[in-house]
Amino acid sequence: MKVIILCGGMGTRLREETEYKPKPMVEIGGKPILWHIMKHYAHFGYKEFVLALGYKGNVIRDYFLNYNKYNSDFTVDLSKNGNVEVHSNNISEDWKVTLVETGAETMTGYRVKQCARYITEDNFMLTYGDAVSNVNIAELVKFHSEKNTIGTVTGVYPPSRFGDLVIKGDVVFKFKQQLKDVESQAPINGGYFVFKKEFLSLIPDDVSCTIENEPIDGLVAKSQLSVYKHKDFWQCMDTFRDNQLLEKMWKEDPIWKIW
Repeated sequence: MKVIILCGGMGTRLREETEYKPKPMVEIGGKPILWHIMKHYAHFGYKEFVLALGYKGNVIRDYFLNYNKYNSDFTVDLSKNGNVEVHSNNISEDWKVTLVETGAETMTGYRVKQCARYITEDNFMLTYGDAVSNVNIAELVKFHSEKNTIGTVTGVYPPSRFGDLVIKGDVVFKFKQQLKDVESQAPINGGYFVFKKEFLSLIPDDVSCTIENEPIDGLVAKSQLSVYKHKDFWQCMDTFRDNQLLEKMWKEDPIWKIW
C-alpha cells in the first residue's frame, strides 16, 4: 500500500520558516517534519511514498535527489570535474519516493487526483505533511479492512491550549486550568486516512477541489467514511509556536518517535 503525503501548501501561518521552504521541510531536531512522518509509516512497513508537491516543490526534490549527501560525509574533487566520493553512508531508509508536481496553487483534492496514476493497489493511505503522531498504523489499516468502507479517517483529540471558564451569567463559576478531558470532546480530522482506490474516481478534476469537501462529503452522505479514534498523541505544526513546541518535545520527550 502506498502513502500519499500532501506537501504543496504554502504554510502562511508559519511564515517565519515557509518564506523560503515548503511547510513539510520545516525542521524538527534537524530533520524535516516530512522525514518524521515518513519514518513513522516506514516503521510499520509502509515504505512507498507519493509526495504531492506544490509551493517551493524544488526544495523537496533537491532534498531527495541529494539525500545521501545531506546525510553523509563526502568529498568533492574539483580537479576531477567535481567528482563526489561519499565516505560514511549512514542511510538506513530503504524508501521508494515518487515526487509529483501538482501545481503551486491547487487545492488538496486536485493534488490527490494528480497522484492517482501512481496508485495501482486496491487501497492507499493519505496524510498531511504537517503533523506528527504515534497512531498505530497497523491497527488503523486493520480497522479500515474490518469496517470495509471506502474511507477511514483518524479522529484525534488535541488538548486545549488554554484553561476553560465555566460561567453563570457574568460570574466565573469555575476556572479549569487543566487540559480538556478527551472523553468529553468530539474528535477532529487528524489525517492518517486509508481509502479504497475507488475513492480517487470520486474526486472531480477541478483545481479548486479540496479533499475535505466534495469527495469526503460524498462518502459521509453514503455512510462510507469510518473514523478510527486515536486518543493518544497528535500534534500539528500550523504556527511558529507549534514548531517550537515540537522542537522542545524532540529534545525532552519525542512521543511520536516510535521507530
